[in-house]
Amino acid sequence: MTVAVERPEETGTGAPDPPPRTARRPGRPLVVAAILVLWLLLFAVLRGRHTLSLAAADLTDLHRRFNDVNDSIGADRNSNPLFLYFFNEIRLVIDTLVTFVQELISQPGAGRPVPQIGWLGVVGLTGYVSWAVGNWRVALLAVAGFTFLGLQGLWQESMDTLALTLSAVLVALLLAIPLGVWAGLSDRVHRIVTPFLDFMQTMPTFVYLAPLTLFFLIGPASATIATLIYAAPPAIRITAHAIRSVPTVTVEAADSLGATRRQTLTKVLLPMSARTVVMGVNQTIMAALAMVTVAALIDAPGLGKTVVQALQSLDVGTAFNAGLAIVGMAIVLDRVTTAASARQEAARHAHGRTAAWRRPLLGAGAAVTAVLVYLSHTYVWAAEFPGEGGVGSAISRGADTVTTWAQDHLSGLTNAFRDALTTGLLNPFQTLLTDSPWWLVGAALVALGAVLGGWRAGVTTAVCVGLLVGTGLWSDSMTTLASTVVATVLVMVLGIVLGVWMGRSALVDRLLRPTLDAAQVMPPFVYLVPFLALFGATRFTAIVAAVVYAAPVAVKIVADGVRNVPAATVEAATSAGCTTWQIVTKVQLPMARSALTLATNQGLIYVLSMVVVGGLVGAGALGYDVVAGFSQGQLYGKGLAAGLAIVLLGVMFDRITQAAARRTSA
Repeated sequence: MTVAVERPEETGTGAPDPPPRTARRPGRPLVVAAILVLWLLLFAVLRGRHTLSLAAADLTDLHRRFNDVNDSIGADRNSNPLFLYFFNEIRLVIDTLVTFVQELISQPGAGRPVPQIGWLGVVGLTGYVSWAVGNWRVALLAVAGFTFLGLQGLWQESMDTLALTLSAVLVALLLAIPLGVWAGLSDRVHRIVTPFLDFMQTMPTFVYLAPLTLFFLIGPASATIATLIYAAPPAIRITAHAIRSVPTVTVEAADSLGATRRQTLTKVLLPMSARTVVMGVNQTIMAALAMVTVAALIDAPGLGKTVVQALQSLDVGTAFNAGLAIVGMAIVLDRVTTAASARQEAARHAHGRTAAWRRPLLGAGAAVTAVLVYLSHTYVWAAEFPGEGGVGSAISRGADTVTTWAQDHLSGLTNAFRDALTTGLLNPFQTLLTDSPWWLVGAALVALGAVLGGWRAGVTTAVCVGLLVGTGLWSDSMTTLASTVVATVLVMVLGIVLGVWMGRSALVDRLLRPTLDAAQVMPPFVYLVPFLALFGATRFTAIVAAVVYAAPVAVKIVADGVRNVPAATVEAATSAGCTTWQIVTKVQLPMARSALTLATNQGLIYVLSMVVVGGLVGAGALGYDVVAGFSQGQLYGKGLAAGLAIVLLGVMFDRITQAAARRTSA
């Protein structure tokens, strides 16, 4: 049988034809560049048209409707069943809890001129609890830190902040830990909860305030509810992660021994995940403290109110003193909970055994603490912190002196730096965004979202752009967008430089990481104070504070990404004769692309939060709209719309950068 075999067509030379060439798609950087060039060309032709600008005192129909809703809710608050039996009851419960804690440690109550537990008792309890859950070093730090709060003349303000923080954390953990355990045990619950947690952690702190005041009024109740909503997601997420991280073999071994679901949970899963759960408590406390200070904008008492009032009056000394107190409290709470997490891990490895001498000492410490509490409850000298806060006055005067010196001697340098960055980068970019037709900016953002993150990110961007137009605050949104993007670029420059340095040097990592960890503990308000002294009340102050606030997280992510590049790859490049610059730019950074994209994502979210807070010191735009909405009743609707615009910007940034990170790592 003969088999016919097809032969390729031959050319005149007898050689087979080459395979047809396929057209190569242009790379994403080239497409992005083309979009930007086209945008600039159209901007030159259409500048100043359809910009949707709105004066500071003008309101849109949406803003007036929000005002009407606010007025209607205020009129029906004591007659509408939804308020009578739901919102008002929640506010009453939270108010009762906050009032109880305040009367316990910060405010006079029940016919007493002083709280139930005075400063001596609070310091004694703080030291004892820190020792019991941590170690003696942490206890000394806690005692010293709380005593310093009194020496600053800020004892009552600090205790008000602590009372709101503890109240919010207590309620948040009562809700978050059971939900986190449930999400850890159930894949379905985990899938349902995760998008909500992502959304809640994407929103800047400001966003929670306006809608909550609509239902719970301005005051401690709204501040506490906003704080617990903001602080709960880390506890839920970390608890779920801890439960899901317990080895499957261990759970199967418990099941094979006949353990019930309850026994498996209480005897296996929770004990083995205790250290991670305590770390979630740490993150919840830090988030709550940050939010409580921001909640001063809705009349939350404490250190945050002192900082806000000082920033509004440009009183750098007072703001610095109160900011230092916030930092001190944050460090104490962070160290105590971190030490508690380490003790949980040590106890698990020791199988619950404790040193023989520890129990008697804990008993003796409890007796001493009880005596201190009794004295602070009974005697005024132990209840009211002695002295007039001379240390705080000295700190304020010193800060004012340094501020004056810096303004007299460094103003030339700082103003030159400010003006160069403002005129060279910020102003041109802001002009491009605010003076381009809104539909051109929207089309460019949608195109960039689709190119960088895929079609889903493009659709999300289109929806966000449409809703931003609907808020009536397009121009202010673009101004905030310009500041956010410029600050994020600076964050990534700083993040790449320091991150690569840390990733390549273990010594640099050991030196810088503690500083970065401490910087992440500080609430956002604190960052505004030194830059207010250097640069005055301008939008540049908010941008620089945002860069410093967001840089630590970006630096750490980049450093981890560079460190995770396989050592064999780096060694191969070195043996091939590559220089250090070539290894960094051609090997380590390209292989850490996913880490760079993740750092950009986190940097954007942190920057957006801080740029909005900067509305207190001249940043203007959406931040100013929110603050004005709290202080001027006729602008409440505009402030609520500004909060919605901030959410939309955050969602848009988050979706694009997360999608880009997934595409990069794929």
